[in-house]
Order: sequence, then C-alpha cells, then structure tokens
Amino acid sequence: MKKIVIIGAGAMGSAFTVPCADNRNEVILVGSFLEDDVIDHINNNNNIHPILNYQLPKDIKVIKFSEFNDTIKENIDLIVVGVSSKGIEWVGEELSKFYNEKTNILLLTKGLAVIENQFETLADKLEKILNKNGTTNPKISAVGGPCLASGLANRIKSSVVLASKNIEIVKEIGKIISTSYYSTEFTEDLIGVEVCAATKNIYSMLIGASEGLSGNNIDGEIKKKYYLNTAASLIYKSLSEMKKLTKKLKGKDETVFGLAGLGDLHVSAAGGRNSMMGHYLGKGLLYNDAKEKYMKEITVEGADLAFEIGPKILKEFDKKDFPLLFCMLEAICNNKKLIIDW
Repeated sequence: MKKIVIIGAGAMGSAFTVPCADNRNEVILVGSFLEDDVIDHINNNNNIHPILNYQLPKDIKVIKFSEFNDTIKENIDLIVVGVSSKGIEWVGEELSKFYNEKTNILLLTKGLAVIENQFETLADKLEKILNKNGTTNPKISAVGGPCLASGLANRIKSSVVLASKNIEIVKEIGKIISTSYYSTEFTEDLIGVEVCAATKNIYSMLIGASEGLSGNNIDGEIKKKYYLNTAASLIYKSLSEMKKLTKKLKGKDETVFGLAGLGDLHVSAAGGRNSMMGHYLGKGLLYNDAKEKYMKEITVEGADLAFEIGPKILKEFDKKDFPLLFCMLEAICNNKKLIIDW
C-alpha cells in the first residue's frame, strides 16, 4: 500500500482517486483553497462529487486544504497535482513548504507557459518554483492521453502515457496506479507529451467548430448532417501543425501520433469544454460573447492557453507554418470571428 495525496478536487483530480483506491492505496483528496464548497458537498453527500455526479470510493479521505496538516504531509509516496494551469504557482509554493525529494510528483494539469519570453512546460514551471524555494532535484512527471474524467470515474477502459526524463520513475508510478481499466504507457519525452497535452486543447476547439465551418450559404440542417468531412480534414491538418509545433519546441514528433497527441485530440474534440467553445465560435459568435453567454463559469483550457502563449506565437511565428493555430489564436486573443483560409 502506498500513500497518495491528490491536490485539486476538480473533475480529473477526483476521478483519479478511483484507480488509486482500487489499487488499495491510501488515498487523500485535498481540495485547493478555492474548493471548500466542493469538499463540503462530497463529505455531506455520501462522497458524491458535484461535477462528476459520481460516488467517489468510500475508503478515501476527502479534506479541505486548511485540514492538510503536518501529519498528513509525512511519508507521502506520490503527490498528484490536479489543480488548473492557473494554480501551478500556488501549488508550487505550497509544495515547497514540505516536499521531500524522494517523493514523486505527477502532473494531471496540462499547459504551456511563457517565462522570460521562453516557452516552458508546466513541469518546467513547477520545477523552477521548487528550485527557487530550495528543492534541487524534484521528481516531476506528467500524464497525457485520451482520458475524460467522467469515463475514468466510471471505470471505462482508458489508456494514458506517463512521461518523465527518467523512465524508471514513471514505471514505478505506473505500478501503483494502473488497473485493468486504466492502462499506462511510458516515455522519456516529457516535453513532447506536455506540448501535445496542452496544444490539443486549442486544436480541439477548432475541430469543435467543424459544423459551422463546413460551408458558406448552406442550410444548417445539411451542415449538421454532413460536417464530418470537414472535421476529418481539420483533424488531419491539426495533427500536421501539432507535429511541427512539438518539434519546434524540442519534443519528439512521433509523440504527436501517440496517446498524448492523436488520442487526446480525438477524445477532446468528441466531447469536452474546448469542443463546446469551438462549436459556438464555428456558429459565428465572438469568443467574449460566447464565454459570457454560454460558458461564463466554465474553464476553457484551450482559451486559457491561447491567452498565455498566443501573443508570442502571433508575434514570432510564421503564419504559413501554422495557419490553423493563427486563426484560433486571433479568434481568442483578438476576439475576432473564426474564419479558416482553406
């Protein structure tokens, strides 16, 4: 039995308790400082998670961050980070207060950042925060792949890839979280997995816009029936750009055609918040209007990423190399109507 602490009680962090608990580990789900209401709901409603609408394993411990005391922080085997990308700085500062360099950290959080005008993965960003606070060699890994939280919580067969610069570390993690329904692959291409896991959120918005982009002056019912031709074309073109971008950012281009790239792009485009936002953009709505009217309280990871990396890409990259990416970034960052130059 291993001691696993999951920080972040959102959909994925909470769903991740299921395979961890099924492997008979000691599992503690810790809400962030913004999630006290979520923790109260879980504890007061027989472990039913309000977003997943699913009963979490009864043998896990669910606590507020204010209850995350020194006793709980001792002898942790695996720390799982499930906060949003915006919460990485906060969680890094908190981990710095007690982190033991023998403990593995696994990032569920996906994203890219621009630090000192350089692209950085969230693994890089977390490492720098820990380094700044005195940790010299943190053991940080990341997970990518086609795994929606609701499916994982319901034990739907899923496959992910665990990435670390030291492949033995993720093989060790795999032993304590893998189940018959949650299978794990391993890679040393941490950069490639992080880039794919992040940028697929932007491209899945584009594919979500397929119906609206499938033709001009065509009846809406016709587009609704036959837009898959357009979706397939955009999937192919998106993967081509993801390959170029991953290689440009020093990842391995073959990672794009694995679970973290093609696999995750497929599941995100088929159903999720990014795809939903794309649907509204494809209908001709401006991003600000769609967010305010339909998704005001919903985090859209692809949009958050666009605001983070978009200005640098729009300024420094060649639009001829990344035409779809530029169209999406202009639609989000500059609040322009989404138009694809076919």
